[in-house]
Amino acid sequence: MTLAVLAALVAAFAFALSTTLHQRAAKQQQRRRALDLRLLSRLLRTRLWQLGWVPDVVGVCAHAVALRYGPLTLVQPLLASGLFMAILIEAGWNRRPVHRRDLTATLVGTTGLVTFLAAADPRAGVTEPGASAWWWVAAGTVATVAGCLSAARRAGDAARGTLLGIAAGILYGVSAALLKAVAARWHGDPLALALDPRSWALVVVALLGVQVNQAAFQHGRLAAPLVALALTEPVTGVLVGATAFRETLSLTGVRLPLVVGATAALVVGVRLGASRTAPDPAPARRPRPARR
Repeated sequence: MTLAVLAALVAAFAFALSTTLHQRAAKQQQRRRALDLRLLSRLLRTRLWQLGWVPDVVGVCAHAVALRYGPLTLVQPLLASGLFMAILIEAGWNRRPVHRRDLTATLVGTTGLVTFLAAADPRAGVTEPGASAWWWVAAGTVATVAGCLSAARRAGDAARGTLLGIAAGILYGVSAALLKAVAARWHGDPLALALDPRSWALVVVALLGVQVNQAAFQHGRLAAPLVALALTEPVTGVLVGATAFRETLSLTGVRLPLVVGATAALVVGVRLGASRTAPDPAPARRPRPARR
């Protein structure tokens, strides 16, 4: 379990660094619809966005290790600490001291996270959910994400960013569940990994999550999609872990109010952190024409 915690914290830091780089690159592009692949096409040719994949790959590897040795209900809430790490990364990037509000966000959020994990006492369940469990996860994911994308088309700028952030968080949460299933079946055979349908599902869901996430970064202030993503991803992971993987949380006696209070503290910390790490973005710039 200790290895799972350490790997999850490494993944959280790597994802925080990757998010900072990708968000800065996405804001420089023309705004596109959530599923418009032209956004990814342009970002693929952006050096800053390419650089963001270095820590992202490190984060995926560390995330896989964490999920192999720990339950979703433990690993996914730990990933929420990445937002608080982003506070320090953002301050260092802009060469300024950390604001008092940022320190408060870090303290409140970290306290809530530690209290949640200590009180809930997450425990592992099954390593391989049945086919029916995956179909229920797929049905719920498709319905919820489709609803968010449909509502985002009619929403204002800030609301659109929030809805797209929720959709991205759900997709990333489901990706984590698929990654856990794939990592559990990994025994050093690349062919078996390539033939596993869950591996292909992981690729599709993860790429869709990346596309929606980059689109979310383009709408309104970063606070809206970042808060939605930071809250939705661990919640999705806990729900899938408790249902499909049959993981358990201790919610009896005095543990229940502690979990509720810890969750509230985590939400407050995330909101405070995102409000400071999200200055109003500059208008998107049109990409320069390629030189012949």
